[in-house]
Amino acid sequence: MTDSTSQSVTPVFVGIDVAKDKLDLARSDSAEILTLVNDPGGIARLVDSLRSTHPTLIVVEATGGLERALLDALLDADLPVALVNPGHVRHFAKGVGILAKTDSIDARVLVEFAKLTSPRLAEKRSANQSELDALVTCRRQLTRVRTEQSNRRQSTSSKSARKAIDAVLKALNKQIEDLDRQIKKLIESDDDFNSIDKLLQSVPGVGAVLSSTILAELNELGKTDRRHIGSLVGIAPFNRDSGRMKGKRSIRGGRSSVRAVLYMATIAAIRFNPVISRFAERLQKAGKLSKVTITACMRKLLTLLNAMVRDNLAWDQLNVVKNLDI
Repeated sequence: MTDSTSQSVTPVFVGIDVAKDKLDLARSDSAEILTLVNDPGGIARLVDSLRSTHPTLIVVEATGGLERALLDALLDADLPVALVNPGHVRHFAKGVGILAKTDSIDARVLVEFAKLTSPRLAEKRSANQSELDALVTCRRQLTRVRTEQSNRRQSTSSKSARKAIDAVLKALNKQIEDLDRQIKKLIESDDDFNSIDKLLQSVPGVGAVLSSTILAELNELGKTDRRHIGSLVGIAPFNRDSGRMKGKRSIRGGRSSVRAVLYMATIAAIRFNPVISRFAERLQKAGKLSKVTITACMRKLLTLLNAMVRDNLAWDQLNVVKNLDI
């Protein structure tokens, strides 16, 4: 084999640090850092530069949405890209002794992260998926603001302040209702979304908010096993043992937005869903703490939802439901 042939098959790993105004690109086959403006023109030039490279893997950090345009452009160009958790990358950097932090260093760290961890590739999203994600995210943000304003109203005795807060709450309620209608209309217009939504909402305790959140932010549901889906949501327990010490297992990480909505649905399911209710009762009789019981019920509910979507089964078609002695 010639030297040129050997060089042509050398894997190339790419790390891209995303900021509001710029993109810093590092490559495993070059010491240079390419810096481009984070706008449509800069993204187009970056994608063009990578097309001829045929990289093995491109890694981009999740940055609260700033990375979305870049990620979509890379996926549209059929380039292998992974979207990774910035917390994981930072722990990785500390683990390999990289304590300094700049945009160019971050890009280099992402290259090493790509080399050593083989993160899962991102999947191209449909226009409906992107739109649903945006609507669900906006609804969640407005709901958070509504809760803050409601709490503020309870803590003030000023009539003028309450009047101002009431006006804000009225506007927020209207916007959230409008978003609910848009989300419902979008789901009903998409055959895949509509089919999964009907399956999910056939479960006692699962409503439109959890269903739309799963459709927008957990498209792995039904495509992986129960352990992995639990880990993605952040409700899989991790051991904390060392030597003879046996620590308590705890949950961490995962998609907090999905976990928060799943928590509320589980509270309802413990009351109204016979399968989850009986499961919770068994745990309580075994002396489990309340938070342990709820977390276990969250895993149980998510596992059932995963099986339903995987096998295209409604709630009353599950064996665990058919075998209930009511």
